[in-house]
Amino acid sequence: MDVLQKLFEQHFRSPVLRMQPLQGQLGGSGRNIVRLVGDRFSAIGIRYDVREENVAFLEFSRHFRGHGLPVPEIYAEDLSQGAYLEEDLGDTTLFEFLSNNRSGENIAPQAVDAYRKVVAVLPRFQVEAGRDLNYKVCYPRASFDRQSIAWDLNYFKYYFLRLAGIPFNEQALEDDFSRLTKFLLSAAHDYFLYRDFQSRNIMLRDGQPFFLDYQGGRKGALQYDIASLLYDAKADLPPELRQQLLDHYLDSLSGFIRLERAAFMQHYYAYVYVRIMQAMGAYGFRGFYERKTHFLQSVPYALTNLRWLLHNVELPITLPTLLDAFKSMLGSEKLQALASGAEAEKATAAETEKLTVRIFSFSFHKGLPKDETGHGGGFVFDGRSLPNPGREERFKALTGKDRPVADYLDQQASVHQFLYSVQSLVDCSVNEYQRRGFKNLMVSFGCTGGQHRSVYLAEQLAKHLRSQNGLEVRLRHRELETAGE
Repeated sequence: MDVLQKLFEQHFRSPVLRMQPLQGQLGGSGRNIVRLVGDRFSAIGIRYDVREENVAFLEFSRHFRGHGLPVPEIYAEDLSQGAYLEEDLGDTTLFEFLSNNRSGENIAPQAVDAYRKVVAVLPRFQVEAGRDLNYKVCYPRASFDRQSIAWDLNYFKYYFLRLAGIPFNEQALEDDFSRLTKFLLSAAHDYFLYRDFQSRNIMLRDGQPFFLDYQGGRKGALQYDIASLLYDAKADLPPELRQQLLDHYLDSLSGFIRLERAAFMQHYYAYVYVRIMQAMGAYGFRGFYERKTHFLQSVPYALTNLRWLLHNVELPITLPTLLDAFKSMLGSEKLQALASGAEAEKATAAETEKLTVRIFSFSFHKGLPKDETGHGGGFVFDGRSLPNPGREERFKALTGKDRPVADYLDQQASVHQFLYSVQSLVDCSVNEYQRRGFKNLMVSFGCTGGQHRSVYLAEQLAKHLRSQNGLEVRLRHRELETAGE
């Protein structure tokens, strides 16, 4: 038996019905991440071979929860096999929520509100929980010190500048790095530094943020994490919103420490630069060196941030060789080609935004829903093979939208298997329809009365598809509409 399956069954005293690989394993961490689903419970399982990093994550998680911070509960662990089980926080990252609630630089109020909640929580990690944290378990360093900074700067130099073909005088660049490091370390740095505080490491559940991937945390300066979030490359936040969120963060921070804003801002943009360099080193290593080209899609967004910084920010120290390297990056034909590719990606995304998925629930006794688009096709799924809540008196007056009915169906293994098969089929069609530029897809769920099972299934598919980019999802419950007339 797989170690994660064993941990799940020991903790929940319930069998695993389904194991679903998640995209996290395709990222930069090398961790294997799966969702384990039982008849009543789900959890996220992690397999990773770096024991020190696992220990840091587990201890940090328990410490943060002890401070009432919104991080996943740790259910079970087996460090001898590099495995642990944590709370399932759903599928909606802050990045996905932002992507689904913006049109270019126009970001919907609900997305701005989500960011405001996130930046208001950050000082609790940095100051409140950072005071009594056990920094002895930090990996690979206990603090963002001279050695940590050197690793990041050299990562950028060798895996981005070198591999992108950007010319530089190595000794002159090292001199700039030395000045920059000394300046960075002159900021107060006795706080918890989350290290990878960015939109893909923050989940939203019921409108509230939950936080992940702080296993690289260590002691450091306050400026680094807020810079990481606001200059998160593909999030591509407009400058005005970045400033508003920075102000909101500083207002929140002032409730925890005696804050001198001028002193904070003196070092802030230097930390913005070093965070961008760390990220570009990662893009270069994964993209140029390991040839995982999807990492290079973030480079044009990082270049946009650098261009804004060069035009709008003057650092209190001189870094002529480094700034010249940045200017060479902006003029590089090789990197401009990546920018062209990113524009093509945006254009493709704009086309796929027009795919509308119409989801219906209905009763087979009253015939199939009419396809008003005239395209025909799509899916019709028969939910009558599933357990019927309508046979029980307590559910007769309710619908598949009501929590008691949903809870009843959630407990049925056959329902999970049915939905998993449906979602797999529909996802394949959605991907192909988007690739080919189709505009409409219809999915219908039927049952006996069109009140319980079909409604529940339609609601679940709509929720699943709304977490994906580039879709407009329209949901109708035909028989419920008729009943309300």
